[in-house]
Amino acid sequence: MDKIPNQRAIIDRKKIVACIAELAEEHNPESFEFRGALLPLLKTALADGQAEIKRRFMENNKGRPSMHAASFLVDQMIRTIYDVATVHVYPLSNPTPEEKLSLMAVGGYGRGELAPFSDVDLLFLFPYKQTSWSEQIIEYCLYLLWDLGLKVGHATRTPDECIRLAKKDITIQTALLEARYLWGDQDLAQEM
Repeated sequence: MDKIPNQRAIIDRKKIVACIAELAEEHNPESFEFRGALLPLLKTALADGQAEIKRRFMENNKGRPSMHAASFLVDQMIRTIYDVATVHVYPLSNPTPEEKLSLMAVGGYGRGELAPFSDVDLLFLFPYKQTSWSEQIIEYCLYLLWDLGLKVGHATRTPDECIRLAKKDITIQTALLEARYLWGDQDLAQEM
């Protein structure tokens, strides 16, 4: 992926995380009020980032940097949402070995190329058995991404399932060849 100049002009994740921490102090993170305050914050960040990417495109008329910038913006949104889910809404004080989750971008998004209105293809990896915790995290992330207006294609699998299914289906194989680690447990992503 090409180097994206002035990334903070697209999205300032540190600033957003600080605002989310304030929201978590004001409202119970499991409450409707927290989610009601979180969604507009994320929508504004996404819209501002998209406007900056569009401005840059109109200035230089180059598509490839815009695709990489759009991918970067969505990466940061997904990381932020995952952190909200795991840190504020469903924190684990003492996770078991099964309670690991890794997010991976697959397909064109995995290449770091996201055209306007493209699907965001995600793979949620868990070690060998999906737990209720990972199910809650996945559901929380997906609902927020959908509420932001993103078209999300997703799969939830173990590394073994990925390999087994890739042997049977060339589209899964191709998507996995372009897989890119996004967030969560790095060891699990590396294993896949």
